[in-house]
Amino acid sequence: MARLNAEAELQQLLQHKLPAVKTAGSRFSPVAGLTGESWRIQTADGAVLLARQQGTEKAALGVNRRREARVLRRSAGALGPQPLAQDQRWLVVEWLAGDVVTSDGFEHYRQGGELAALIATLHRRPRSGYRLNLPAQYRRYWQQLDRRRITPAWLRWQRHFLQAKPPRPLKLAPLHMDIHPENLIKQQTRLRLIDWEYAGDGDVALELAALFRFNQWSAAAQREFLQQYARQGYHDLTALGRQVQRWLPWVDYLMLMWFEVRWQQSGDAQFLRCAAALRQRFCL
Repeated sequence: MARLNAEAELQQLLQHKLPAVKTAGSRFSPVAGLTGESWRIQTADGAVLLARQQGTEKAALGVNRRREARVLRRSAGALGPQPLAQDQRWLVVEWLAGDVVTSDGFEHYRQGGELAALIATLHRRPRSGYRLNLPAQYRRYWQQLDRRRITPAWLRWQRHFLQAKPPRPLKLAPLHMDIHPENLIKQQTRLRLIDWEYAGDGDVALELAALFRFNQWSAAAQREFLQQYARQGYHDLTALGRQVQRWLPWVDYLMLMWFEVRWQQSGDAQFLRCAAALRQRFCL
């Protein structure tokens, strides 16, 4: 039933917003992801689209398809997919053909400087007008937690991050905030980013802190990347390195909260395993 409802909604959206697209005979197939399902649409005339749903679980995670569409239109440029249509429940974007980058490929692009160049290019794009707000995100996640798992230590950390002032930005820019191998597409002569659902405007050092933590880079890999990035992005390498260090606790706490909320939503123990070290640090 859910699939039939999704297909009917998307047929109606495409007919209204993209009347030139031949929707009759289109094929719909789910695309799995960590935060739920999107839909791949193969139209009768050969076009391939991606539909991304706005649901209650997505909203609880801070996903806003209207913001995502704005970031893609204004800030992503050729780095991301083109948004094509949207309504209250769906955002339809172009399907980016190419190969999903493997972990080995991601490391290759890190070492070769292509990844630093890609991120520096994003950070030179126009801002979207949607400022990221980590304390607000912490408050949103707190409401979704299993209350039985909250400890006195965790409550103290929550109060700390809500009362503390985030680091003063070195440079405000559009941020993707979810850069890892599965969100990087290799096309013939370029790399492109998908899954912009957490994107918004923020400090460039916040993006780099998230990049380092999400991908569990060694200290040596971080230093090498910062040197590459500083040649094309924020040029004061010393100030940039210090600012990344200031953001790391904020990112670590964000990751803990995200994993805990995803476990609460899905019941999938993998999220608790991913959060185990962070829980030991913040909650016990």
